[in-house]
Amino acid sequence: MTNENMQYTKVGNTDIQVSKICIGAMSFGKPGTMHDWSLEYPDSEKIIKHALNLGINFFDTANTYSKGTSEEYLGRALKENNVARDKVVLASKVYFNPGRLSSEAIHREIDGSLKRLGTDYLDLYIIHRFDYDTPIEETMSALNDLVKSGKVRAIGASAMYGYQFNNMQQVAKDHGWAQFQAMENHYNLLYREDERELIPVCKQWGVSLMPYSPLAAGHLSHREWQVNTLRSQTDRVAIGKYDRAETEDLRIVKRVDELAKKYNVSMSQIALAWQWAKGVMAPIVGSTKAKHLDDAVEALSIKLTKEDVDYLEEPYLPHEIVGAIDHNPDQGTVLIDEKK
Repeated sequence: MTNENMQYTKVGNTDIQVSKICIGAMSFGKPGTMHDWSLEYPDSEKIIKHALNLGINFFDTANTYSKGTSEEYLGRALKENNVARDKVVLASKVYFNPGRLSSEAIHREIDGSLKRLGTDYLDLYIIHRFDYDTPIEETMSALNDLVKSGKVRAIGASAMYGYQFNNMQQVAKDHGWAQFQAMENHYNLLYREDERELIPVCKQWGVSLMPYSPLAAGHLSHREWQVNTLRSQTDRVAIGKYDRAETEDLRIVKRVDELAKKYNVSMSQIALAWQWAKGVMAPIVGSTKAKHLDDAVEALSIKLTKEDVDYLEEPYLPHEIVGAIDHNPDQGTVLIDEKK
């Protein structure tokens, strides 16, 4: 499905064509299994159908989102709307499961994801985090097996440190195995720590960026830091990510608001336009309302100047790492998103 207002690009060094907006399917799934604010199937289907009508063909989910119901809802909606498999690009993720990124876990979890999505293959299979307990060779060999078998067209990675990503990519190259083509990292105007190491490494390898939280859990969409929505009141992960830097980050939010007024557009459109100005392939937009997708598509027409970008970025101060995982031998693996 195409739309004259949609723009498309390729994933890394592949021929996989994706819309420059990716739909984040964490918004879909049975409420209470992961988040209280996720959408039951009827509302999820409406969002998915609206995205397709807008020309969006790229959907990102994960094996553990809402205990698998995110994948189920997405697959069901595509089937009920008679969407040809080759007209959509489906990405899912593996890590937050028994065995993490062991060979056994990867081969087991891909079959579960395919079954829930109702498809024979994934276009993009992403490791959700770095696994300190499984040898890199074992993980990359297993991922290569999936590409060779046809269950996966390409592989990607998510939030981790730059040296970890580079090491994994180098192991794949040394063995002649499939290399990562996409990086799903934490990146927005309020969190730019990956510009120091991870993003330069991705560019060095020709890897495309598909950042999550491009609107910083909504903080880049409105002038006030706190708004009265179910998600803002109950999303503990988002609170942990952003509230500790509220005072400093409000200066950036103010500048987004100023540019939005200057161009007579919404704040979220400015925040998304900044993503594309930074060379991002497709920011992941999580939406619980159809109008949010309309807003995102309209943002594609906004071209920020270098002066605009510099103005938005100038107040930024270093932040604590959020997204990558630390490993403490005494405590095990710690997901930094959940630190307070």
